[in-house]
Amino acid sequence: MLRKVLAVTAVTLLSLAGVTLPIAAASADSAVTQTWPQADPTPAPKKLFTIDDERVDESSGLAKSAKYDGIWWTVNDSGDSARVFGIDRTGEVKAELRLNADVTDVEAIAVDTDGTIYIADIGDNKATRDMIEVYTIPEPASLEDQASVKFHRYDFEYPDGAHDAETLLIQPSTKRLYFVTKSSSKAAFYAAPESASREGTNELTKVAAAPAGVTDGTFMPDGKSVVLRTYLEVLNVAWAKTPTVVAKATVLAKQSESIAVGPAGNDIIVGSEGPSSAVYQLQVPVKKTAASSPATPTPKAAGNSTEPKKNHNLRWIVVGAALLAIIITFVTFPAGRRERLDRMAENARLTGQTPPNPHGRRRSNA
Repeated sequence: MLRKVLAVTAVTLLSLAGVTLPIAAASADSAVTQTWPQADPTPAPKKLFTIDDERVDESSGLAKSAKYDGIWWTVNDSGDSARVFGIDRTGEVKAELRLNADVTDVEAIAVDTDGTIYIADIGDNKATRDMIEVYTIPEPASLEDQASVKFHRYDFEYPDGAHDAETLLIQPSTKRLYFVTKSSSKAAFYAAPESASREGTNELTKVAAAPAGVTDGTFMPDGKSVVLRTYLEVLNVAWAKTPTVVAKATVLAKQSESIAVGPAGNDIIVGSEGPSSAVYQLQVPVKKTAASSPATPTPKAAGNSTEPKKNHNLRWIVVGAALLAIIITFVTFPAGRRERLDRMAENARLTGQTPPNPHGRRRSNA
C-alpha cells in the first residue's frame, strides 16, 4: 500500500511541476493518447435550464431535435422503462414517448438528420451481456405525450466480448452508428455495419482506442469532429480514420452524464443525473494557440529579475522531491519482496529451520 502511495505522490509532484509522463494507449493501432492539448480559452459554462420534472430523475443522455427548434430529447438511466422525454429551453417536459420494449440499461440517445431518435440500451456494468440493443422511433408529428410508439429494434454484439458503454454516436452524412465503451484502460470506438440489419445480430468492428470513462458524446453537425464527455472533462475529437483528441477542457458537474449540440449548432450543452439536474451551455474546446509577442518588447524592471529564477528553482525542488519518492518506492519496497519472504518462511517451516525475519535481523530461538 505504501508503495502505491509513494508512486502516486511522485506522479502528482511531477504533474505539479509541469512534467508530463507518457501513458500507454489502449491498443497498438490507436493514436488516441492520454496527453491532450489544453483548450484556449477554457470554456465558461452558462446555465441554460434545470430539468425539474419528477419523471426525469436520472437523465443519462441528451440529443438535439432535428425537427423542433429548442427541443432536446433525454432518457433516464437504468431502472426506468423504455421512454423518451422532449425538453424545451426552460427545462419543461413537452412530450413523453413510451415504447413497449423490454429494456435492460438505457444509457444514451441520439437523433439523426432525418429526425429519427435512437435509444441505446447499451449499459453493462458487469460486462455480462451477449448482445446490446438500439431502438429507433421517428420524432413525433406534434409535441405531445404518446403511450405506445411503434419502434424498430437493432441487435449488436462486440467482436471481443461484452463491454459497458454509455455513448452512441451517429455520423451526420452516413448515419452510421458508433459506440464508445467506458473502460478505464481499454476503452474503444466500435463501428456498426454501414447498413445495420434488423434481422439477426450485427457485429461491431473495433475502430480505435478511445479516452477512458466516456459517459456521452455527439457528432457536431459538420461531421468533422466529435465532442465527448467524461466525469471531469469535455474532449474535442477530430474525426478521421483514427479519431484524435485535439483539445480538452475541465467542466465539472454533480454527475456528468450527458452532452449534446447546443442551441446555436456550433456550441454544446452538458447535463447531469439526479432530480432537478442543471444543463449548461458552453463552447466546444479548441486547441490552445501560442500567445502572440508584443510588437515592441517591454524591458522588465530590475526588481522583478529574480522572479523567474525563483519559479524555476521551485520547479526543480518539486521534481527532486518526486524523483526521491520514486527512488524510495523502488529501493525500499522492491517488487516481489513479500513473495520471497513468504517462500523462505515456508521452506524454513518444512525443514525445521528458523524462519527469516522480515526486518532483516536473525530471529532468536529463545
